[in-house]
Amino acid sequence: MTQNVRIPLADGSSLAAAVAMPEGAAPAQGWPGVVVVHEIYGVEPDMLEVAERFGEHGYVAVLPDLYSHGSTVRCLARVMHQLATGRLDGPTADIDAARRWLAGREEVDGGRLGVIGFCMGAGFALAYAAGAPPGVRAAAVNYGAVPRRKEELASICPVVASYGGRDRGFRSHGERLREHLRALGVDHDVTIYPEAGHSFMTDGHHPIASLALFPLRHGLVRPAADDAWQRTLSFFDRHVADRQYPRRYPFTR
Repeated sequence: MTQNVRIPLADGSSLAAAVAMPEGAAPAQGWPGVVVVHEIYGVEPDMLEVAERFGEHGYVAVLPDLYSHGSTVRCLARVMHQLATGRLDGPTADIDAARRWLAGREEVDGGRLGVIGFCMGAGFALAYAAGAPPGVRAAAVNYGAVPRRKEELASICPVVASYGGRDRGFRSHGERLREHLRALGVDHDVTIYPEAGHSFMTDGHHPIASLALFPLRHGLVRPAADDAWQRTLSFFDRHVADRQYPRRYPFTR
């Protein structure tokens, strides 16, 4: 289960967030942590399930609400404007506030952190990780936007990414990300699933979006989702948590 928290911001306001914890006492060095960056629909049940999945897997996961600065409509309009102009300082500042809050918790090892994003949040997570934030060892980018210039990713940590081959809007971004990371010599695992479209990793219920965004072939594809989660958690275990596991192992979800 997640708990609601408030993350203080530099201007004196606060950011709404949900946090998921592993069961039991924290190890002496603290738990590894992860910042979850939600998709365009906001903090929906499927995004809370992502935080809970990481909590079950031994990470303290925090899910900041990027729409908590005012009305959802106004916040969404602001975020969309930032996406259109490429100025992501607002969302990345919120992600950094969540990262600093997470790293400051007694039960968290602030030197073993990751960031994961979905859809809109994947683009924000990628941009944030490219700035080499302290303690962030890996980023997971799921069907998100990728900059055209590889130089913008020159300082990025290792990346695991998943895209849908039927997603006409973002499939090319997956291919671009793979090319950028290869050229930069960054450790990565970028997979494009031919049977999947957009938002295939989580079980969100967005019927209007599925119709309005038909070219993206929006929706859960279970076999691809299961494989993508296996790859993501294995990648984070190696790069963030310093765990060594076989490529495949059982999960609760």
